[in-house]
Amino acid sequence: MTLLYRETNAQTLYPGTQDSKPFRLLNLLREREGWLSGKDLAARLGVSLGEVQKCLQSLRKRGYVIFGKPRRGYRLAATPDKLYPEEILHRLGSRRFRGPVYYLEITASTNDLAKTLGAEGAPEGTLVVAEAQTAGRGRLGRNWLSPPGVGLYVSLLLRPPLPCRDLPPLTLTAAVAVVRALTRITGVTPGIKWPNDLLLSGKKIGGILTELETDGDRPYVVVGLGLNVNTREFPPELEGRATSLARELKRPLPRVPLLKAWLEEFDNLYHEFLDQKVEGILKEWSQHSITLGAWVRIRQGESYLEGRALEVAPNGALGVETAPGRVEWVICGEISPP
Repeated sequence: MTLLYRETNAQTLYPGTQDSKPFRLLNLLREREGWLSGKDLAARLGVSLGEVQKCLQSLRKRGYVIFGKPRRGYRLAATPDKLYPEEILHRLGSRRFRGPVYYLEITASTNDLAKTLGAEGAPEGTLVVAEAQTAGRGRLGRNWLSPPGVGLYVSLLLRPPLPCRDLPPLTLTAAVAVVRALTRITGVTPGIKWPNDLLLSGKKIGGILTELETDGDRPYVVVGLGLNVNTREFPPELEGRATSLARELKRPLPRVPLLKAWLEEFDNLYHEFLDQKVEGILKEWSQHSITLGAWVRIRQGESYLEGRALEVAPNGALGVETAPGRVEWVICGEISPP
């Protein structure tokens, strides 16, 4: 397990092994419901009491609430709502998506960094997370609002051993994983709007941006997820069209459990995808689609196509009945009610 951080000023990546003692101490506190004495911590870590104090100070600076009492010791009281690698990887029930994890307080785009790491040979399962983005992207080059500390802005690097023609269902797979994760953690089930938007109460809460890159003869894929978790305010142009989980549920939610659930559900579905068993994925996507069966109007450049959305193909294309018995397949475009 490798924990990685990024210095936003120096723009250099380095492993967080120098913090291994605080991480180990944190895990000791997690495992104990009660108190652990300073002597016990020092003995288990193989360090001095002074080093224990330095570790505790380091963790507290990062937002961990650790109580200390004379003759009793220390107890972990609360963890910060931060997308720290040690929080993501702690008891993560994923076999394949286990890092390394790159954490940034702020970055231009997690997808851009993940693509750079992919070009440098980073392994499958590499995850880039940020507390905020300055140039987050959605489909068609649109900006993705990424205020600090309230959303999930994550990118996952995949290296599927499949030809490029078999990769398009990954976006559908990632969307189904989001639906499963939100249903499991929050009890609410979002709808999927073709091709990659997630909606609650008719408003957008998230989106998926999948980008295919090539590394010599071997393609790799970056799957980016943007999810409005605790966003309370939206700019005027988005008010009425966007929402967040906190708005819909009337309460804030911790972000790490949502991210871990997505990784776990995506991992399960990814095995089906690699075995090219996409029929079940397509069926589940269709069950949660708010597009299929509706009359839609799709903008393609300067032209529009109208009809009833019938089905989605394994390559992600949308089948639209534009006239009785006539179905046109749409690969990309902006869909909206007529």
